[in-house]
Amino acid sequence: MRAVPIRWRILSIAALNSAVVVVLVVLIWNGSKVLGSAWDDVRQVRESDKILAHLESETSRLQNLIHRYINQPSPELFAEILLLREAVLGTLTTRASNDPMLSGSVERLEQVTDRFLNGFGELRAVQATITKTYEQQVLGPAREMAGLYSIIEGATGHRDAQIWPALGRSREAFTALLVAANAYYLSPASASAEDASRNTEAIEKTIPVMTDLADNDLQRMALTRLKARTVALREGMAKLTEQLAIRTELLRNTIDASQAEAIAVIDELSVKMRQREQKAQETFDKTLSGISRRVLSIAVMFLGIILSAGVLIALSIRLPLQQILAAMHAITSGNYDRSVQGTTARDEVGAMARAVDVFRENAIAKRKTEDELRASKERAESALIELNTAQQNLIDAERLAALGGLVAGVAHEVNNPIGISLTVASSFARRAETFESELRTEPLRRSKLDEFVKSSRDAAQQLVANLHRAGELIQSFKQVAVDRSHAERRQFNLSEATDQIVASLRPVLKKAAITLSVDVPEGLVIDGYPGSYGQILTNLFLNAANHAFADGRSGSISISARARGGDDVEIIFADNGAGMTPDVQRQAFDPFFTTRRNEGGTGLGLHIVYNLVTQQLGGRMMLESRLGQGTTFRIIMPKVAKGGSTSTDQIAADGTSQWPNRTMSST
Repeated sequence: MRAVPIRWRILSIAALNSAVVVVLVVLIWNGSKVLGSAWDDVRQVRESDKILAHLESETSRLQNLIHRYINQPSPELFAEILLLREAVLGTLTTRASNDPMLSGSVERLEQVTDRFLNGFGELRAVQATITKTYEQQVLGPAREMAGLYSIIEGATGHRDAQIWPALGRSREAFTALLVAANAYYLSPASASAEDASRNTEAIEKTIPVMTDLADNDLQRMALTRLKARTVALREGMAKLTEQLAIRTELLRNTIDASQAEAIAVIDELSVKMRQREQKAQETFDKTLSGISRRVLSIAVMFLGIILSAGVLIALSIRLPLQQILAAMHAITSGNYDRSVQGTTARDEVGAMARAVDVFRENAIAKRKTEDELRASKERAESALIELNTAQQNLIDAERLAALGGLVAGVAHEVNNPIGISLTVASSFARRAETFESELRTEPLRRSKLDEFVKSSRDAAQQLVANLHRAGELIQSFKQVAVDRSHAERRQFNLSEATDQIVASLRPVLKKAAITLSVDVPEGLVIDGYPGSYGQILTNLFLNAANHAFADGRSGSISISARARGGDDVEIIFADNGAGMTPDVQRQAFDPFFTTRRNEGGTGLGLHIVYNLVTQQLGGRMMLESRLGQGTTFRIIMPKVAKGGSTSTDQIAADGTSQWPNRTMSST
């Protein structure tokens, strides 16, 4: 099997699956026709059953509406009855007649429904007659009787008349009669009819009594007419009773009986529909069961074939892949001596085995290369450490060089007053020796003594002045040197510190044609590192002297400071020298960048300044320059330094310098 490519092995499984699908599709297609026919029967039976249920619901609803209309006639109920009547007839003539299951049995249902609907017409005619009788023969006489009672009461002069008690009893009977008649009309009941009859008799009995007690002709005439109207009312109630009995009989024998017969017909049809549905369902279930058995048997047979072929194909792929996997694990664990099996096979797994073997050979070559690279890395790291050490030595040398220049300048300045003091002291010593020898050989004269005192006073004054000058220079140099060498944090007056730094730079000013102006207000107290501040001004000054005013060019430098808000101080160092090009500005703060390397420049001056400002003092530094228009350095630092106590040119623990990123460099 290894000689057959894997794609053909997989395609053989796909072909077997396709054959199974084709066979199953054929079986399902043949069975679906039978199932479709059986299902159509089931669906048609259910549809017919829905029609019957709909007819039953509509006829029951129509019966309820007819009863409601009889008890309480209204145009709305009549309109609803007509609409429902049309709906029932429409269902019978359209849906039921066209239904194949009902078309042979719907005639009887139509006859019963027609009789039911025709009965409503007769019932409505009877109801119209009842309404007419009630209004003309019951309510008409009752209204006339009410008027006659009013005439009799009006003709009676006072409440003490003898006719008044009988009139009251008659009037009460009349009121009860009206209530009973209305109740009987709305809901025929024997109790209401008996009550109406009893009250009618009571009225007829009171009329002769009232006639005997009448005291005028008007009363007697009204009583005569009242008797006639009472007789008419009794006859109207009798006729109303007959008509209500006819309506009740019609409701029972036509409406209710027809509706019950319709329900019975519908029930018979429903039973037939359920029998047909059960038969169709049995056919459907039997067909479905047969199809399921055939599909299951064919599926099991093909499944056995597919599983057997699948197991063989899977083993032909899995076992070689396990061998390749074992070889890969050996390679990843560093065991490159284990050979890869199956490289001679002609299938895709054999190609994979050959690729893994190539990977093993490449891994062997890679290990050799990594060993060589590791050795090279170690040599490079050693060189990097040496380079970082050299960088730190250059930075320290730059700082010491600046301090050395300061020492040389101060030494030159101190040499003059000390030399003059030494000359004066030597001259004074010789004058003292001469004065002593003259005292031994000659008598002391006042003029000699005055001359010696005068020369002594002059010598003393010159000694005091020159030594005081030397002391001031030494004290200033001492403070600046201590600040720069120790970088201790303390509070210092910005104006005093600036004056001391400027005093240490005076020797350089004497050698160059540079005018220096300082504008630092009193009262600016900084909590920070005065040594770092001195190194910043010194480096900026020396950078300007070497670059802005190169080759003895004259110019001016200004140093100014001002408070910026409540927490910051802004220091501006500006010159009107040569300026910088945009390219030089972009690299001005980079380490070891200089435009005068051939003349001994190290390129660390501005880099040290930038590090001190941004890291140790916690401030910001901005550069503004135009070629030929001078350069301005703006330093914004907090009154309370935010940096650590170590200088920014320290070396990190891993031997690499921590160069900060420049915040701003404008042109």
